[in-house]
Amino acid sequence: MTGVLDTKLHMPSLLAGILTMTGLYSVNMHIMGKSNVPLLNQKVLMNVLPASWSLDLQTIVIGAVVTGLVIVLLIWLFKTRLGLSLMATGDNPAMSAANGIHTDRMVIIGYMVSNGCIALSGALIAQSNGYADIGMGIGTIVIGLASVLVGEIFLHGRQMWLRLTAMALGAVIYRYLLTVAMGLGFPVDDLKILSAGILVVVICLPILRNKYRTRQQLNRYLKQIGVDEHATTSSLKRQASPEGLLSRDSK
Repeated sequence: MTGVLDTKLHMPSLLAGILTMTGLYSVNMHIMGKSNVPLLNQKVLMNVLPASWSLDLQTIVIGAVVTGLVIVLLIWLFKTRLGLSLMATGDNPAMSAANGIHTDRMVIIGYMVSNGCIALSGALIAQSNGYADIGMGIGTIVIGLASVLVGEIFLHGRQMWLRLTAMALGAVIYRYLLTVAMGLGFPVDDLKILSAGILVVVICLPILRNKYRTRQQLNRYLKQIGVDEHATTSSLKRQASPEGLLSRDSK
């Protein structure tokens, strides 16, 4: 549905996603029958593991195995003709269309792949918690965005396997940061604002890091040509001051 709204009705992707999520709330209510469905007597993935293992260990093992399988499948997909078309459409839709790629179809397939991964993660969370709730997915977009940004801070590269691994690692680190914050005494009611604060920090860190690297490169270049960067900065400040502008205009 999101892909159809995006490609056929030319609706902004963000608005299309919001409308689809709003409509799916009613769809999920009809499927579940009620807002909360317990899974106490149902067969789940954790049942295939030894019963002597703790629930935390079972969750870690199942999560690691499923995450590894998804990463392997996505790496294989992006090496195929279809996967290359998906990446080309995401990078440059105009050039992809000029080369004969059906971009609308690729966008819809991309939505299908991403929504499939989202559904899989929701199923794992429900089985781990022992219940499915209608409001479990609220705020997940913030967690996903923070996981991607945190992962890119610790693992950054152009290789597909490295980028996918960074996303999984970012999710673990993000949850660990929240757990540490809760252990320090933050109230549960402040979890949302804490998540927003972590997101702001991880967004600002790459920007500050790039500015620092740019400044270091500029300083090295100035040293190579024999110019003092401090003197250059002060002279630029004098030229930008009102007195400097007046004197330059008088000349």
